[in-house]
Amino acid sequence: MEKVVLAFSGGLDTSYCAVHLAKEKNLEVHSVLVNTGGFSAEETEEIEKKAYALGVKKHKTVDVTERFYNDCVRYLIYGNVLRNGTYPLSVSAERVFQAVAIADYAQTIGADYVAHGSTGAGNDQVRFDMIFHTLLPDTEILTPIRDKRLSREEEIEYLAAHGIRQNWEKMQYSVNQGLWGTSVGGKETLTSHLPLPEEAYPTPKTSAPAEKVKIHFERGNFSGFNDRHFDSPVEAVTALNRLAAPFGIGRDIHVGDTIIGIKGRVGFEAAAPILLIKAHQALEKHTLTKWQLYWKDQLANWYGMMLHEGGYFDPVMRDIEQFLEHSQQTVNGTVFIELLPDTFRIEGVESPNDLMSAKFGAYGEMNLGWTGDDVRGFAKILANPMRIYRSVNRKDKEHD
Repeated sequence: MEKVVLAFSGGLDTSYCAVHLAKEKNLEVHSVLVNTGGFSAEETEEIEKKAYALGVKKHKTVDVTERFYNDCVRYLIYGNVLRNGTYPLSVSAERVFQAVAIADYAQTIGADYVAHGSTGAGNDQVRFDMIFHTLLPDTEILTPIRDKRLSREEEIEYLAAHGIRQNWEKMQYSVNQGLWGTSVGGKETLTSHLPLPEEAYPTPKTSAPAEKVKIHFERGNFSGFNDRHFDSPVEAVTALNRLAAPFGIGRDIHVGDTIIGIKGRVGFEAAAPILLIKAHQALEKHTLTKWQLYWKDQLANWYGMMLHEGGYFDPVMRDIEQFLEHSQQTVNGTVFIELLPDTFRIEGVESPNDLMSAKFGAYGEMNLGWTGDDVRGFAKILANPMRIYRSVNRKDKEHD
C-alpha cells in the first residue's frame, strides 16, 4: 500500500483528509503534528488519540521549536522584522518550518505522497506547496479540501457517514498559537473596521501595576531578562511572554497583501516578540553605524517578505542571514523597559559598545573632537552639490 504523510492538526479539515486519503485513495496514512511551540504535552496526546480514532496507520509528533528559533526566529530579531511595521510573522514563519518537518519525515519513511488540509483561499497552501516542491520535487502533493472546494458542512457530513461524530461546532475565533506569537481570526477580521473584542485574545488581561524589566542581549542574541539567564532561548522567550502578555502588550491587527493577491486582515497577540524586536532595535541605535542600520533595514525587509511568502530556501536568504549575523558583533547590553497596561516604554540602554560616548562630544552641547572652523568648512563642502545645482538651473537671480 502506498504511503502518504499528512500534516495533521486534529481540526476538521485535517480530520477529513485523514479519512478521505485512507478510504477514497486507499493510502496508508501517516499523520504528523509539528510543534513549533504552541502545543502542550496534554494537547499533543489528545491529538494523537484523535488521529488513531480516525484510522491513521501511524501518528507522530515532531517538536521543532528549538530548530525554529535557531534557524529563523533569531534572524527575525537581528533584522527587527515586522511585516508592514506591525506583524512579527508569527504564523507565517512557523508554517514554513512545519512544512520542512513534514518533508523531512516523508523522506525518512519513503512516502509516496504528502498532503495538507489547506483551502484554496489562504497563504498556507502556497507555503506548504513551495516547501514540498523544493524538498520533495518528485513527490505528489494531495490537497483534498482545496481540490474538492469543500464546505464545512460537506466535510462534517462525510465524516458522519463514516461513523465519525465529534463536536465540530466551529469556534467563534480561529486561534493559531506558537512560540513567536498567536494569530486570531474571527468575524471582525473579515471586515475592515471592527476590532477584536477582549475575549478573542488567548491571554486575559490583568490589572497588574507597571513593572520594570531588563532585557539582555549578547551579540544580538536574546540571553535573558531581569539578570536571569536561561539554558535555552526558547525557554527565555516563553518566560518573557508569560510576564508581558497579561499587560495586553503585543496585541494588534495586521492588514497586508496575501501571496495570492488579495488583502488579508488578522489579529495577533505577540508580547515577547514585540518586546524583543523593539528592545533589540533600541540597542542597535546605540551600537551600530548609520549605514549598518540603513542596509540592515533594507535586507531585513526582504528577508521577512520572502519568508512570509514561502521563499525560505532561496539561497539569497542564507546570504542575508550571514549579513544579519555579522552585523550583531557589537550588539551587546541591556535594554530597560517599563511594562504598562496595553503598552510599554523603552527607558534606555546600557552597553559596552555604546557609540554615544561622551568623550567624542555631547549632542547639542559640547564638541570635543572638532572645532567650529572644522564644521564651517565641512558644511560648505557638503552644500556644494545643492549650491551648484541651484546656480546652474535658476532662471533668475531672485530667491525662489
